Amino acid sequence: MAWENQTFNSVFILLGIFDRSPTHTFLFFLVLGIFSVAFVGNSAMVLLIYLDTQLHTPMYFLLSQLSLMDLMLICTTVPKMAFSYLSGKKSISLAGCGTQIFFYVSLLGAECFLLAVMAYDRYVAICHPLRYTNLMRPKICGLMAAFSWILGSTDGIIDAVATFSFSYCGSREIAHFFCEFPSLLILSCNDTSIFEEVLFICCIVMIVFPVAIIIASYARVILTVIHMGSGEGRRKAFTTCSSHLMVVGMYYGAGLFMYIRPTSDHSPMQDKMVSVFYTILTPMLNPLIYSLRNKEVTRAFLKMLGKSKSGE
Repeated sequence: MAWENQTFNSVFILLGIFDRSPTHTFLFFLVLGIFSVAFVGNSAMVLLIYLDTQLHTPMYFLLSQLSLMDLMLICTTVPKMAFSYLSGKKSISLAGCGTQIFFYVSLLGAECFLLAVMAYDRYVAICHPLRYTNLMRPKICGLMAAFSWILGSTDGIIDAVATFSFSYCGSREIAHFFCEFPSLLILSCNDTSIFEEVLFICCIVMIVFPVAIIIASYARVILTVIHMGSGEGRRKAFTTCSSHLMVVGMYYGAGLFMYIRPTSDHSPMQDKMVSVFYTILTPMLNPLIYSLRNKEVTRAFLKMLGKSKSGE
């Protein structure tokens, strides 16, 4: 649309989130620590589920996909932020910006749909246990996970293409620590109101629709659990579902706050803080929530540690 005014070599400046003050230096290394825990935790979760045959069930397969998405998400934003802070080189090309937006939006979108699939999995397991192996057989489970990736990538492609179609004039400074689309729209010379409406509709589809599935699934789950005769069964069901609901609450709460609001209502500091929460902190908490509250994951982890010690 305005290709004559820009090329793939156009450069933006990521202002980042930290300055060189002692407090911000401490916070920077704290974020690096959180990144390290998230990287190791999600990598371990993926490997653990892959290696332990007893975890080759639909629930754990979906959990491994969530961990993989979280792993890719933190690697999309944090390494570039760390490099910019440590080297002082804050520039990023338009192509680099578009690539970052594609992976970032694709992974967030894929997680939205995957969390809905995970809620459906718990609904079938608790409300229709006798039909579980048929309704959640490997082929169906794999297709639902694949559609989560595909739908997320579709939204990522739309946003990445839009990044290259707008022209940018005046300041090239992005008040963020990575290329987030709302922050980039502010710099555009074009009228972005129509695209913002399209973006809003996409957010409705990718956030509200999965949330509706999650609410409907857990409403049925709660009713079924209440009428369970076995106290042990009720406890196990609540433990499994509460872990998932904690992740859903953190993820969708931040997503709704970030993307349902008009671009004009965004404040750079608010956007940075919320983005840190769901791009860095949430990926660290997810494997901890699922592993600490799940005896099967803990058992598999201790089993793997035992094997590694006996092999030394």
